[in-house]
Amino acid sequence: MVKRSEIDELKLVSLLWRNAPTSPRSGLSTSGITELAVNLADREGLEAVTIRRLASEAGVTAMALYPHIGGHAELVELMLDHVAGTTYANTEISSETDWRNRVIAVAEANWNSCQTHPWITDITPGRPVPGPGITTKYEIELRALDGIGMTDIVLEHTLTALLALVQGTARSAIAAQRERASGEHDDMGWWSGIEPTLTAAISDPSRFPTAACVSSALGEATGLANDPEGAYHRGVALFLDGLKQQYPTKTS
Repeated sequence: MVKRSEIDELKLVSLLWRNAPTSPRSGLSTSGITELAVNLADREGLEAVTIRRLASEAGVTAMALYPHIGGHAELVELMLDHVAGTTYANTEISSETDWRNRVIAVAEANWNSCQTHPWITDITPGRPVPGPGITTKYEIELRALDGIGMTDIVLEHTLTALLALVQGTARSAIAAQRERASGEHDDMGWWSGIEPTLTAAISDPSRFPTAACVSSALGEATGLANDPEGAYHRGVALFLDGLKQQYPTKTS
């Protein structure tokens, strides 16, 4: 995973919240460069997003970018805020929608965002400086979970737990997709290649009867060595059941 670099937080706050117009001379703006960087990362991964590469894409010098984005560390935070702000672009969560579908909408929007922008799962979670995108996303999600009967603190904890479930399984799913895309074999071909050697190394398969049974069942049902997407759907279902049990009067 990519570690968050040291950032100039005061500069970042200014970059996030100022409504700077497009430069009349260069045609550059913070939002325009950020969107260009996000599109590049979507196509080629976060490692492709360098100041030099962005300057080339924009047709300007690298020095021309810095007044609009700070450095590379600040740029990554701007990109994350931009993505956060688009999470619900195609999802409307009405207060009239029942609580279960509101929670599902939050989970699905975040899962889809990870699939659209897989590079965001490469960045280690940290303490993001809240910009307009992150703050808007947070407000939408809190409202979606509000009204179930939770106190403010429990509401925050519940949202954090839901997002951790989604992001964790999405990260595993994307890693598995990349592994399959880069290899010569699908999961079953991969397993066929290592199974004889692994079985010989273990020497006594009866040592792990439950693991053997579950792995076999998963492979037969899905053809996969692991199934993060299935885990995501199961996890959300269990999450919903837990909320209904915890707050029966508000979720009936």
